[in-house]
Amino acid sequence: MPSTRILAAAVLGAAVLVPPAAAGPAAAGTAPSAGRPAVVPLGTPLSDVLLIGGTVAPGPNGRPALWNISTGTPARLNAVDPATGASLVSAPLPGAEGGWAVTAAPDGTIYAGTYNGGRLYRWRPGAGDTVEDLGRPLADQSFIWRLTTDPDGNVYGGTSPGGRLFRLDARTGDIRDYGQPVPGQGYIKSIAYANGKVYTGSYAEAHIAETDAATGAARELPAPPGLGDIGNKQVYDINERGGRLYVRIGSAFPSPMFVYDLAAGQWADEIPDAHGLDVSPAGDDGEVYLIQKSELKRYDPKTRQLTGTGLAFTGRVQNARSIGWAELGLPDYPGRSVVGTLWRGEMFRYNPQTGKFAILPTEVKREPIEILSLAGGRTSVYAGGFLNGGLSIVDPDSGKAVFNRFSQVESVMETAGGKVWIGAYPEARLYAHDPAQPWSSPEYSPGPPGAADNPRLAINLKPHVQMRARALTEVDGRIAVGTVPEGDRLGGALVLHDPRSGESEVVRNVVQDQSVFGLAARRGVVYGGTSITGGLSTTPPTRKEGTVFAWDAARSRKLWETVPVPGAGTVSSVAIGSDGNLWGIAGRTVFAVEPRRGTVVRRLALGTGTAGGDLVTAGRVLYAGLDGDKIFRIDPRSPRTPTLVVEHRNRRLAVGPGGRLFFSDGADLYRVDPQH
Repeated sequence: MPSTRILAAAVLGAAVLVPPAAAGPAAAGTAPSAGRPAVVPLGTPLSDVLLIGGTVAPGPNGRPALWNISTGTPARLNAVDPATGASLVSAPLPGAEGGWAVTAAPDGTIYAGTYNGGRLYRWRPGAGDTVEDLGRPLADQSFIWRLTTDPDGNVYGGTSPGGRLFRLDARTGDIRDYGQPVPGQGYIKSIAYANGKVYTGSYAEAHIAETDAATGAARELPAPPGLGDIGNKQVYDINERGGRLYVRIGSAFPSPMFVYDLAAGQWADEIPDAHGLDVSPAGDDGEVYLIQKSELKRYDPKTRQLTGTGLAFTGRVQNARSIGWAELGLPDYPGRSVVGTLWRGEMFRYNPQTGKFAILPTEVKREPIEILSLAGGRTSVYAGGFLNGGLSIVDPDSGKAVFNRFSQVESVMETAGGKVWIGAYPEARLYAHDPAQPWSSPEYSPGPPGAADNPRLAINLKPHVQMRARALTEVDGRIAVGTVPEGDRLGGALVLHDPRSGESEVVRNVVQDQSVFGLAARRGVVYGGTSITGGLSTTPPTRKEGTVFAWDAARSRKLWETVPVPGAGTVSSVAIGSDGNLWGIAGRTVFAVEPRRGTVVRRLALGTGTAGGDLVTAGRVLYAGLDGDKIFRIDPRSPRTPTLVVEHRNRRLAVGPGGRLFFSDGADLYRVDPQH
C-alpha cells in the first residue's frame, strides 16, 4: 500500500464530444489591433447537469413533480414528471447561478433560495416558466442554504456568512430577521419546522438550535450521543418527519444520522452511513425512506429497523436531491411510490407493494460549467470545471472538447511524460490520468467494461484535514501539490508525491496558518505562493500578508520565506521567469524574487484593484492576469514597461501548444493568437 510521511511543520458514459458553442455578442473575438494580438473564442468546453436542492411537490398539472434547482448562468428552477422524466417547468432564475434550497408551501407555491446572490424566488401555480424575484431577504447575506415552510405558508431560511435565520411572511411579504440562533456560528446549513418551532443546524461546528417562530427565543438542543467521534462536525441535513427530527451530521458523503423524538425531548436512535440530503416524508405507517450504505432503505422509527429495497446507487455522490411520494399510474407501480432525483439529473423510483425500482434519465438541460482550472499540454488544452466538475480535453485549434464527468477540478497539469495530473475537491485528492487510455472513473463516469481506473486516485488528504488541491507542479519526478484546509481551519499543506513508490510527504503549515495557492519548481526546489485565507471565508486569519517560500525537495527543508508585497493578503500565482527569478502576483502587483535568498528585486504595480490572477510562462515572456480584465506580457530580461495585450474578462490563464495563450471567462474559453 502507498504510504504517507508527515512532517510537523452517476452513472452515464464517460466522454461526450462537445463542439464549440456559437459565439454570440458576449463571446465575440477581437481582431488584431496595433500592438494587440487577436482573441479567438473557442466556446464552452464543459457542460453538464448539477442538481443540489430539491423537493417533491405538486407541479403545474397538480400532480406530484420532482422540483430542483439546476446550476447554470442563470440557474433554473425545474419541475420533472416522475412518471416520464419530461420537463414540466424550466424557469430561469435571473441573477442566480445555483441553489441548495427548494421548498413548497401548502398552497403549491414553490420557493427557491440561491447562492452567491443570496436571493429568494417564488413560483406560483399557473406561472409556467416564470418566477418572481423576491430579492435578498437579508441584504448582507450571500447564501441561502435551506428553506422550509409552516402550515400558513410562511417561509423560513438559513444563511451565510452570518449564520442568520429569517422568515418571509407569505401574506404581507415582510421579512423577519431572527439573528443567529447559535452565537458565533456563521453558517446555517440545514433547517426544519414543527409545531411553531424552527430547527436549524450549523457549520463549522455542529449545533442544533430550536427557535420559537413567534417570540424568536432560541435554545440549543443537547448534542447527540457519539458526536465526539465524528471528524467533520457540521449539521448537514435536518428533516422533521412524523414528530421526529432526522439530523445528519458530517459531510456530503455517508455520515451518521441521529433521530430526535420531539415529544420525548430526547435522542432515540442513530443510523450509520446515511447519505442525505433528505429523508422522505412519513408514509402511512410512519415509515420514511432514505439512502443508507448506497441503497434506498425503509426506516421504521417505532422498531428502529432498516429494510433494504434492492435499489442501489453507485459512484462517489449518492445523495437524493429530492425525495418524496407520487402516484405514477404505471404498471408495477400501484398506489404511491417513492420518487426522487440524483445529482446529475437522473430520477429514481421504488414501489413498496411490488418492489419494482428504476433509475431513469430526465429532460433537465445540461448547462455550461465555469472553468476553474486550465492547463496546456503538448497537443491539447485541459479545462477543469467548478462545482459541477468535469475535465474536458480541448483541441486548441477548433475548440472541440471531449467532456468527462468528474469531480470539481481545482488544478490540472500535463507532465513532460504526457501524464495528466488532476487536483480535485473535496478532500484535496490527486489523480493520475493517462490520455492514451480510455477514461474510466468508477466514482463519476465508468468507462468500458473491464477498463482500469483512469484517472487513478494517487492520494487523498482528508486525514490531513485538507480540502482543495489548489496548485500543482513537477519536481524531480515527484508531483508537488499545494492545498487549502478543510472547514473552519487555517494551515494548508505542501505535498510531494512520488508516482514510482506511491509515497507522499505532507508538510502541513509549510507557511504557518497559510494556504498554498501557487507552485513552481526549478532545480530540485519548489517555490510557492501563499494566502492568509483558510478553509472558509469566515475563518479569521492570524497573519496579514501572503508570502512566497522555497522548499528543498531532496532535503525536505524550507530554505526561506518572504513577504513580497506589503499589505497583500494573497500571492495568487508564481512562475519561473526566463531571467531565472521567481515571479508572482500579489493583488495588483507583479513582483520578482531572487531565488537563492528570497530577496525581492522588482515590483510592477500593473493593476488598479486588488484582484490578482494567474501568471504563466511562454518561452522567454510571462503573461499576467490583473484586475480580472487585463492580461499583460512581461519580458523578465527587459527593463521595458510590460505590454497590455488583452483587455477582456479573465480568470484562468494557460500556455498551450505552440506557445499560444489561452484564458477563461466564466464558462467560455479563448485563445490569443500572436500577430504575424
